[in-house]
Amino acid sequence: QHKHISGWDYNSQMTFESISTQDLAAKIDNPDYAIIDIRPSAAYNGWRLQGEARGGHIHGAVSFSCSWTDGLSRPKFKSLLLSKGLTPDKTVVIYGYQRDDSAAMAKRLEKIGFGAIRIYAAGIQEWAADPGLPMAFLPNYKKLVHPAWIQQIISGQKPDHFPQQEYRLFEASWGGCEEYQNGHIPGAIHLDLSLTEDQLTNNIVPDEDLLKFLLGLGITSDLTVILYGRDMMPAARAASILLYAGVEDVRILDGGYDSWLKARYAVEKGQQKSTHRDKFGGTFPAHPEYIIGLNSVRALLADEQGLLVSVRSWEEYTGKTSGYSYIKAKGHIAGAVWGYSGSDALHMQDYKNPDLTMRSYPEIVANWQRQGITPDKKIAFYCGTGWRASEAFLYAHLLGWPQIAIYDGGWYEWSQDSSNAIETNFP
Repeated sequence: QHKHISGWDYNSQMTFESISTQDLAAKIDNPDYAIIDIRPSAAYNGWRLQGEARGGHIHGAVSFSCSWTDGLSRPKFKSLLLSKGLTPDKTVVIYGYQRDDSAAMAKRLEKIGFGAIRIYAAGIQEWAADPGLPMAFLPNYKKLVHPAWIQQIISGQKPDHFPQQEYRLFEASWGGCEEYQNGHIPGAIHLDLSLTEDQLTNNIVPDEDLLKFLLGLGITSDLTVILYGRDMMPAARAASILLYAGVEDVRILDGGYDSWLKARYAVEKGQQKSTHRDKFGGTFPAHPEYIIGLNSVRALLADEQGLLVSVRSWEEYTGKTSGYSYIKAKGHIAGAVWGYSGSDALHMQDYKNPDLTMRSYPEIVANWQRQGITPDKKIAFYCGTGWRASEAFLYAHLLGWPQIAIYDGGWYEWSQDSSNAIETNFP
């Protein structure tokens, strides 16, 4: 169904020049052209939201969903465009699901100085129908689900990539049961992350305690687990723990509970009960390499192919602040590189779209590449106590990167031992 974006001019006559599929195919590698995909980020990542023949986006296209601009001021609109390399000196090609949306985006670009604007009116449907035309997608996009997919699942439908086995939906948070009880996605069970961490070290509890916790929630290796949180971080933390344990099919709701509310789907109150299971199935943990400790980090730093990545704010990394009231030491682990983050320990703006979904994955990859973070290396992410690192780990997992881990102890553990080397870049 076509959803109009408030504040957009849909009634103005479409006077912008169209571009054909053949001409666009000839321009996709032209640096003077910028292709803008204004569909939802889920479609850009790979979901076939309108039944197109292939999921994903036109090779080289920039994700810039028209919904992001709703209520956005002109200065912020310009800033957002610039952050994605979209400047008036380029010829811009716009495509989406609806021609009206493309025309409205073109009109808004024209008002801020973009002159050469083309509309690909045939859209992704025609492009995707030709297997000879290049498309790209997030390698593990099916693990990053969208609200409509969950709504279809809980309504008894079978959308693309429907779980082939039993599934359960969980809302993850640190404590927060009262917030969950006041409203959650129908059928969701509360997953309290405070029960997965040692209260003194903030590290994940011993394996035997973790196994007991998961079985108490009815989680087994062959259960499809669909996770969401009030934002992405707690869901990512839960996902990293489940992947470490050996749950074979873990899905995350992109954008969290807020995306569900924006979609105006029903919520329920109260508390869903879990069903205890006796056996997890298979080896536990199945992937101990995903969450590593102090000795493994030291070995990684000594490995020519190893890379330790700090997912802390720039102010924390450089030593301007520790980032935590209970951590005195400032700086970063000697030898670690900065991997982008956000403003503080609770935010990851560098990894988010304006609607708080996962940032366009080519932009995450580009940021990492600038820091020498590439998929051919053995990578461990760390932050203060593991939560931000879990979110970066999740995105690397969705990208299909093969050698990734979380240093769970993070800055909190490392900085407590004076023999561990520390660096600062703050004068």
